[in-house]
Amino acid sequence: MSDPIGQDLGFFQTALQLRQQRQEVLASNIANADTPNYKARDFDFRKALDNVMGERMRLSETHLTLTSPRHIPAAAVTPGPAELMYRQPLQPSLDGNTVDMDVERVQFADNSLHYQAELQIVSQRIKTMMAALSQ
Repeated sequence: MSDPIGQDLGFFQTALQLRQQRQEVLASNIANADTPNYKARDFDFRKALDNVMGERMRLSETHLTLTSPRHIPAAAVTPGPAELMYRQPLQPSLDGNTVDMDVERVQFADNSLHYQAELQIVSQRIKTMMAALSQ
């Protein structure tokens, strides 16, 4: 039996988890702004969300059965979630640190704003469901 409420809220749960992970990465970048040779990291939220949500729609790993010794072995491989990437510095520093505080602050604020918006959406959906159930 399908669970549409769980699926709907599951999407937001996944999105909020990814936002929280990204917030931790950005906070780590900001905390290490003065650390020599620290390389700023980040990940593409949209790509990570597509990968995580797409895994629910994908089949498990598939291996083809060989019925002849002349058949070529093959397998379907599903990609994992996006990995952390190193941020390219706009203006490299002499100590090798690639953290640009202006970029990090903007990304941190943008991610925080999206996190709060998603929380409000989930809250409104739950309130709507509760109102429907109470009638």
